[in-house]
Amino acid sequence: MIRGGCRCGAVRYEAEVTEPDRHGVCHCADCRRSAGAPMVAWLAVPEETFRITSGQERCWEGANGALRYFCPTCGTGIYYRNEDVIPGIVDIQSATLDEPEAYAPAAQIQCAERLEWVARLNQLPAFDRWPTS
Repeated sequence: MIRGGCRCGAVRYEAEVTEPDRHGVCHCADCRRSAGAPMVAWLAVPEETFRITSGQERCWEGANGALRYFCPTCGTGIYYRNEDVIPGIVDIQSATLDEPEAYAPAAQIQCAERLEWVARLNQLPAFDRWPTS
């Protein structure tokens, strides 16, 4: 059983992970715009195992059957459903897991839409914390 929730703690969920390899980093423009980030990691869980345990999420309906659920208080994106594309699946934004390090992504998807500079992130200087100079 996995558990997680939004940043402010108002919305909490739990689910069962039956296929841990169904964890991917998505580069599509829709995910980028929704998250305000260059990519989003999604962990797919069976719809019947997913449930909100506290709080009330809000839904925004996008194009082509996309349903994006988020916390109405802090705005954290929590999960995604699309019966046309991934029937029976709830895609959880894996950064919202209580233990996000427990499941490493197994693939990158929608790379045709990946921002060109993302492929070179490993070439940038890296700092453990904000650099002082």
